[in-house]
Amino acid sequence: MMEPNRNIAIVQKRQEEFLTDKQVIDYYEFRKKFLTHLLRMGKNPNKAKGYSPYTVKGTADRTARFDLWRWKNRGGYNIPPDQDDASAYMNEIAFWDVADSTKGKKMEALLRYSKWLQRAFNHDEWEFEWTFQSGGGNSGPRDFLTREERQQIRQAALKKDGNPSYGVSEEDLPDGGRHNSWKFTSLVWVSLDAGLRPVEVGKARVSWCDTENGVLRIPREESSKNEGNWTVSITDRTATALDRWLAERAEHPRYDDSDKLWLTRHGNRYGSNELSRILKDLCERVDIPHEDRQMSWYTIRHSVGTNMTKERDLAATKAQLRHRNAKTTMKYDQVPVEDRRDALDKMG
Repeated sequence: MMEPNRNIAIVQKRQEEFLTDKQVIDYYEFRKKFLTHLLRMGKNPNKAKGYSPYTVKGTADRTARFDLWRWKNRGGYNIPPDQDDASAYMNEIAFWDVADSTKGKKMEALLRYSKWLQRAFNHDEWEFEWTFQSGGGNSGPRDFLTREERQQIRQAALKKDGNPSYGVSEEDLPDGGRHNSWKFTSLVWVSLDAGLRPVEVGKARVSWCDTENGVLRIPREESSKNEGNWTVSITDRTATALDRWLAERAEHPRYDDSDKLWLTRHGNRYGSNELSRILKDLCERVDIPHEDRQMSWYTIRHSVGTNMTKERDLAATKAQLRHRNAKTTMKYDQVPVEDRRDALDKMG
């Protein structure tokens, strides 16, 4: 393995001061692989084209600051970082009193970090609730589904599901077994109502479900931000779909030793990559264009925030999306001019 450029610090002094000698050695080997990858092939792995030493130096500094932040704020030294670490960091960065371009460069560095972790450890690529451009531009929520698109996605999910004939493998069933199952319908509809983050879809458990009262009860130790217990509303229609899935799930041997609400066909929990593929597939089924949009599972979440704010208020959005800080909810306070004009007309 080649050595990173001598001007690029593999372990920074401020990190050495925080870590033990053994941790420094462990982290050095981890970072050396990351930075070498950036220099050799980070820009285009298929063509073995790396970033310039100048770019790698900036990325090294920003990701080192991120690592140090998470060690100080999220339980001490550990590698590698995960989606929760990155999301928590960017949610804090979002409210720094600095230029959007500065925030954008930090996010850009984390995305490079994520791509390497995906390649080296088969991790899901990180996704963020915010959009910041490294060259400037306004910050705000990622793209979102319109009301019409939400309805189309909801209908498309009804046609995606599989047959609950569990005596044989899904691969041996016609059309891959997709006929009458409520799995995808419940997963998509619950996300459309609750605005589940990708990590929350993966963590979701049967014990969260209270279909009789039409709510999800997410306990503190399992919530994505680990800040407190949440009671999240779902519609009667979604509660019915979820109830059907719970009954179906109870007959599926894949779930015999698991309390996970949804598992992939390989018995793993869902991650951001799988969920993005599901959403794009649903879009294609109903001809919703997505090639030129930032279409990810967060698109669903932001459709909840945008439309909830429009229909109710920021307080309702904060509760439904489980925001700890009201400032996070403020990004949805972007009521269109024509809607504000209509409100003024109604006010007299």
